[in-house]
Amino acid sequence: MTARAWSALEAAHRHDASARLPLLVADGGLLRHAGSVARAHVAALRRWPGVLQVDDQAVTLRCSADMRSRQLAAINTQLHADGLVRGWRSETYALPALDDGRPLAAIERAAARFWGSLTFGAHCNGYVAGADGRPMQLWIARRSDTKPTDPGQLDNLIGGGVPLGQSPAACVRREGWEEAGLTPAQMAGLRPGRRIALLRDVAEGLQREQLSVYDLALPAGLQPRNQDGEVQAITLMPVDQALACAADGAMTVDATLATLDFALRHGLLPAAEAELLAARAAPLWLGRASLDP
Repeated sequence: MTARAWSALEAAHRHDASARLPLLVADGGLLRHAGSVARAHVAALRRWPGVLQVDDQAVTLRCSADMRSRQLAAINTQLHADGLVRGWRSETYALPALDDGRPLAAIERAAARFWGSLTFGAHCNGYVAGADGRPMQLWIARRSDTKPTDPGQLDNLIGGGVPLGQSPAACVRREGWEEAGLTPAQMAGLRPGRRIALLRDVAEGLQREQLSVYDLALPAGLQPRNQDGEVQAITLMPVDQALACAADGAMTVDATLATLDFALRHGLLPAAEAELLAARAAPLWLGRASLDP
């Protein structure tokens, strides 16, 4: 396989920090860094002077801890009505402090990128191995054309955002049924890959995410079936074809990084190409994903 662009490696950290202001949360006498807001949206936030302090240096949320989630819910509802928060998922994410990850509030999932807050994702490479145990084929999903993000693009067999109160491993097991119709027994062989950091400008704002990658060997003849309507097709591809799709940009950025992680860990790329790609990917690696429930 010839060397390819793998442009997702650059896209994963393509970010103009000068275009955003820090989001701070007043917390017990401290100012906790919790994200960032586009300078273009700062004017819209001046409508809440009793809750948001807005100046040229930062946007600061100032309210009691027990009111943060409620105040942010009201603000996000209005921002959504104004078209600044794109889509609405009716799912709850944490708003964590960036230094220690402690949740400071709960927010609507669709608002996370507007606020540039830290989010967590979990993806799983479903594969079929040959007689020697080496991966021979990868299950590749195509996202529904109605998905609010990356509609119609190729994706890993399983992938999703980790909601408040759930671990990445628990998320991928839950999504295993929703996206591929896999039972807990069929997912018992889940194995951890790497955790990957993304910090990139996207249409919704800023994707600041830690992506946990997992592998799942599936038996030949098993056909995954989507249950929630978010996937329009699931195709079993030879490994080389799947890697070509990832390298050429046909997959989402998240899925490309998860697929590349799989390929590097399983030795599926020529040695010289793997060495170059590992060097390019290393700044994104945070360590090993966890199987903790």
